Amino acid sequence: MNNTLGHNILHQSLLRPPVVEPQSKLNSSGILANTLFQAACWNQSAVQTRKSPLFTKFCGNNLNVRKQKLGMGSRRTVKFIPRAVLAMDPASEQLAGKFNLDGNIELQVGFSAPTPGAVTQVDIQITHSSDSLLLHWGLICDKNEKWVLPSRHPEGTKLYKNRALRTPFRKSGANSYLKIQIDDPKTQAIEFLILDETQNKWFKNNGENFHVKLNMKEKLIPNVSVPEDLVQIQAYLRWERKGKQMYTPEREKEEFEAARTELLEEIARGASIQDLRAKLTKNNSGDERKPSISETKKIPDDLVQIQAYIRWEKAGKPTYSPDQELREFEEARKELQIELDKGASLDEIHKKITKGEIQTNVAKQLRHKKYFSGERTQRKKRDLMQLITKYAAKSVVEEQDSVKPKALTVVELFAKTKEEQEGGHVLKKQIYKLADKELLVLVTKSLGKTKVHLATDFKEPVMLHWAFSKQKAGEWLEPPPTALPPGSVSVNKAIETQLTYSSSANPPYEVQSLEIEIDDDSFKGMPFVLVSGGNWIKNKGSDFYIEFSVGPKPVQKDAGDGKGTAKALLNKIAEMESEAQKSFMHRFNIAADLIDQAKNAGELGLAGMLVWMRFMATRQLIWNKNYNVKPREISKAQDRLTDSLQNVFISHPQYRELLRMIMSTVGRGGEGDVGQRIRDEILVIQRNNECKGGMMEEWHQKLHNNTSPDDVVICQALIDHIKSDFDVGVYWKTLKENGITKERLLSYDRAIHSEPNFRRDQKDGLLRDLGNYMRTLKAVHSGADLESAISNSMGYQSQGQGFMVGVQINPISGLPSGFPDLLRFVLEHVEDKNTEALLEGLLEARQELRPLLFKTKDRLKDLLFLDIALDSTVRTAIERGYEELNNATPEKFIYFIALVLENLALSSDDNEDLIYCLKGWNHALSLYKSKNDHWALYAKSVLDRTRLSLTNKAEWYQRVLQPSAEYLGSLLGVDQWAVNIFTEEIIRAGSAASLSLLLNRLDPVLRKTANLGSWQVISPVEAVGYVVAVDELLAVQNKTFEQPTILVAKSVKGEEEIPDGTVAVLTPDMPDVLSHVSVRARNGKVCFATCFDPSILADLQAREGKLLRLKPTSADIVYSELKEGELVDASSTNFKEDGSSPPLTLVRKQFSGRYAISSEEFTSDMAVAEKLKILKRKLGEGEFSALGEIRGTVLHLAAPTQLVQELKTKMQSSGMPWPGDEGERQWEQAWMAIKRVWASKWNERAYFSTRKVKLDHDYLCMAVLVQEIINADYAFVIHTTNPSSGDSSEIYAEVVKGLGETLVGAYPGRALSFICKKNDLNSPRVLGYPSKPIGLFIRRSIIFRSDSNGEDLEGYAGAGLYDSVPMDEEDKVVLDYSSDPLMVDGNFRHSTLSSIARAGNAIEELYGSPQDIEGVIRDGKVYVVQTRPQM
Repeated sequence: MNNTLGHNILHQSLLRPPVVEPQSKLNSSGILANTLFQAACWNQSAVQTRKSPLFTKFCGNNLNVRKQKLGMGSRRTVKFIPRAVLAMDPASEQLAGKFNLDGNIELQVGFSAPTPGAVTQVDIQITHSSDSLLLHWGLICDKNEKWVLPSRHPEGTKLYKNRALRTPFRKSGANSYLKIQIDDPKTQAIEFLILDETQNKWFKNNGENFHVKLNMKEKLIPNVSVPEDLVQIQAYLRWERKGKQMYTPEREKEEFEAARTELLEEIARGASIQDLRAKLTKNNSGDERKPSISETKKIPDDLVQIQAYIRWEKAGKPTYSPDQELREFEEARKELQIELDKGASLDEIHKKITKGEIQTNVAKQLRHKKYFSGERTQRKKRDLMQLITKYAAKSVVEEQDSVKPKALTVVELFAKTKEEQEGGHVLKKQIYKLADKELLVLVTKSLGKTKVHLATDFKEPVMLHWAFSKQKAGEWLEPPPTALPPGSVSVNKAIETQLTYSSSANPPYEVQSLEIEIDDDSFKGMPFVLVSGGNWIKNKGSDFYIEFSVGPKPVQKDAGDGKGTAKALLNKIAEMESEAQKSFMHRFNIAADLIDQAKNAGELGLAGMLVWMRFMATRQLIWNKNYNVKPREISKAQDRLTDSLQNVFISHPQYRELLRMIMSTVGRGGEGDVGQRIRDEILVIQRNNECKGGMMEEWHQKLHNNTSPDDVVICQALIDHIKSDFDVGVYWKTLKENGITKERLLSYDRAIHSEPNFRRDQKDGLLRDLGNYMRTLKAVHSGADLESAISNSMGYQSQGQGFMVGVQINPISGLPSGFPDLLRFVLEHVEDKNTEALLEGLLEARQELRPLLFKTKDRLKDLLFLDIALDSTVRTAIERGYEELNNATPEKFIYFIALVLENLALSSDDNEDLIYCLKGWNHALSLYKSKNDHWALYAKSVLDRTRLSLTNKAEWYQRVLQPSAEYLGSLLGVDQWAVNIFTEEIIRAGSAASLSLLLNRLDPVLRKTANLGSWQVISPVEAVGYVVAVDELLAVQNKTFEQPTILVAKSVKGEEEIPDGTVAVLTPDMPDVLSHVSVRARNGKVCFATCFDPSILADLQAREGKLLRLKPTSADIVYSELKEGELVDASSTNFKEDGSSPPLTLVRKQFSGRYAISSEEFTSDMAVAEKLKILKRKLGEGEFSALGEIRGTVLHLAAPTQLVQELKTKMQSSGMPWPGDEGERQWEQAWMAIKRVWASKWNERAYFSTRKVKLDHDYLCMAVLVQEIINADYAFVIHTTNPSSGDSSEIYAEVVKGLGETLVGAYPGRALSFICKKNDLNSPRVLGYPSKPIGLFIRRSIIFRSDSNGEDLEGYAGAGLYDSVPMDEEDKVVLDYSSDPLMVDGNFRHSTLSSIARAGNAIEELYGSPQDIEGVIRDGKVYVVQTRPQM
């Protein structure tokens, strides 16, 4: 019976996805969740405790039956929404009237006489007409003769201002005609005008509307409703009588309503419901589909519908056949009938339904769709490499000098002058923007007295109305006489004081100002308002208030020079802000105008736009100021801005991440009446629910004046208030949680003063209508709202009911097959407590959507908003899922981390490192499942790399966004706290923050499983010292501490020097055990260790200034607090009284005249040598900035001919390629590399290191070692005595992929590390897997390395201080360890590490002492490039 009425009658009413009218539901958070793909729509008020909405309205038709909760046998009111469609078949007509329009133009109107079950057909014909006639019309249904608009109407009909319909005539020869069908028996007449659209000419009936009475059947009884089961039977009987034809959906609906009309006519003629039931059940006795109903007791249809819906849900929401649908409906009726027969009342049955206590025997059915497996999304297998994007955003560097600094305003000049004059401490400084004027409030404290300075550039006289407070902002206490300026007057416990004019010639300004001096510290603040020209001037609708004490809100910083920003753009934004404050329409239009300038400024330009839009979204900027704007104008401006952003997204893929972030702060907007609905539909709510006064009227006025995102929050607060049984505390709670205070409500141009005050009988209607209204508000204001984003992309059409009237959005074409099912799955599970299945569905949806974001141009922004909404929902789902992980296995933790990492990668422009991290987690998961002994050790390396990737992302945000936030925030007067945390809040709002929390929870599990402990001890030296916490070791490397110091440093890169006076360095960072700083620590007998436990690190930082003893072992550090007198054992602290090391001496080398020459002989240009002498003299005087100048000077040296010739000869005789053979440019590269090695003698690290050990820097001579580079597969460093434990029986080595510079240089992450006993060189043991994200690779080339007399001295390791520079630049490659045989092939790893260990042991035996060895592996062969004694 597919496509038959018998199928669709029930399918429409019970289990059919709505086609024309999407419904909405309220989830447990009160946020609308779209049910566009739900199979049934029920009365929401019927079962409020269930997750899914329940409606008694049938989705497939437009007859709205509003049923009150009445007892058995009660009569119910019937409300019809008339329908009209084009009539294509001729009908018997009677003439209703003829009219002469203009000359020979004649109008004729006729209508067919209705018969039972038929509709009235109106036939309108015009002779001698033009080609562009429109019928402007409506129906008359009651005495007040207001036009009623049919919910269905002829093809081509358009809604006009929600007041009329406009339908085009059809041409036939010289005539135009139109046929309309009307099926509402209440319709009394049709009224219309005719418009010739081409000539803009109206045709009227003697200046009035054409009014044609329709001879409809006698008005039906208004307070009777026909039970839906009887309508279904009657429709089925009609279908049988007509030969079981194949009906279109429209025809099916018409038949359904015709059946209802026939039954209503029977009732009008005197039949009772019982008579109809008896007649129909008797007529249908032979049909297996007839409803079986008790003749003595009756279950209301709405309860049966609810129970059928519950059965359908419990069955897994399957797609039923027509027969199954009917059986399910009857099974639901039987279950309720059993309860009724047991003696339960209808109210008791209703309560049992809501609690799920009705016994239901239904088996869950699995979906048979490609996306689903049971209740889980079936994830497609994808090649993660296809997800990699490598867009590198670039910024257009502005010439700072070309941007003229903005001149200070007169108020700013006054403030600067006062600050200089006072010379005391500034407690508060705030400049308020008052339209085009400014108000300064400056609070200073000097000599125990507090002064408040006020100044403004108002031209009209200004009076200050003020008081003091001791406890809170709202308190007004009359100030003491000693605080009153001359001329002050007391008025009702407040003071009024006139501001006086003051001016200055240097700097030039003229302002009105006032100074108040307070000598009583018990006063905490000052409330005030201004009075000028008879007007009260307030701070966004509230009193101004200034605190005297230094509170959490720091003094606003000066704007600074705008370095690191698109300064010209930000200055333009600041210049336009006063205009932007008028309304959202102004702000969005200004933003759209500035998009091109932002795009041309590159990354920093779009960052500036993001900062501005986010300041707006977080209410740091004024949204509306004395300007009335229509919602549709706001919506249109939003649409213009988002269109501009969409275009940049297409043309500049390198900025997509920033563009997504900007769009997430802006609503979607839309052309036409999308915004206007906000105005119109609040009236529908007020009219439907009789709530036209109080708070609702104030909100109505606010909405008409200037709607904003606050309205979404207000609507949600009202819904929560009503659902909580009208608890006004819930209303305020929702507002507060979303940043809306009572003061903010009062600050609107149309202030909201009142609290909501509804009657209990309004509850159901308000919940229904506010739920519908929320959809309208979010369609305009909430770009990242999942429900509205899905609706906008999948398409919807809604008619009638006063909400979304006439709105039709077509589905986006080209969406993947099954994509709507996937989104429906997401919506059904969006509130699940266990979020794993939801996360899979969300990410599958994002993956399916991703290719369209890079190809689609038509309606791309709708897809972008959908992707942003899916991304946002992932974040909220993972936060809700934290509890799910409390007792989770490592496998589940790793899986969740992989899901969140995938989400972050899908939202990032340059995501290569993130994708390789994701591949690493997938490999770790496979190791865990296969019970590999190394799974935890490997997973720890992936975790460390993922943390590095998150750190890099956070640093990018900080570098790109924070300077713009600080500069623009200062220009716009944004609260300093909001500026300070700007980037932090951006990061916290994204997936990176969720991912970081998951990593922190898994880290201790991995460390425990892999027996890693909480520390890695690099230099195990016992120490006693005072704790000092610093951000970076680099920032203090040149400092000398006067007492033994334990440095707790957040960042240690690996190339720093350890400051004098330091006895220990503890860090969460992960420098390699063989890095420069690690070697320095061991040589200097300084305790050095990495702490993996954040709680231990936090405890150490909290002990700043305390005296601690550190006792390290090879894998742990025990610390304890000492008293001051216990610092007596100097030997345990390694701290010398003078804070320095013993001096070292160097012997000046004499130049032999061969292969190398002194720097003085490098050039015949004596000016360079003279400059070097001057700079060295400055350096000797303590001007360390000269180091950079010396390096720059060395790089300008020219090569003497003798040097070039001798170098060429020796290189060629050694079998090395001569760079000059490849051209002059290649030789220039080689010569520059040589100079960079020489120049590294004067790098800061080397200079301060030699200075610390009293090494005469002038005696330091630098030779350059020339070596051919082996383009290595791997590089390694060996210490033949374990440096961490001092165990000479075992070798310690570290291995990296590519060149060794990532191992010895300051490259983040750890190398692969292993140890190997010398008596068992075939049994290497891996200590840690690599986490370095970058590898260096190079073609065949030459490297120039330092070889000075300041390296390898007794007691001083100078190796690594100076640079090694390749002739050709290395390629930086992001490493994928998941395909590296050293990681995934156990046999290859064992063979390679054993070869390295054997090489190290052989070299130690050759030299007879512990060795520090560097080498590489190429094609499985070991090459040793350097060895020196191990220090």
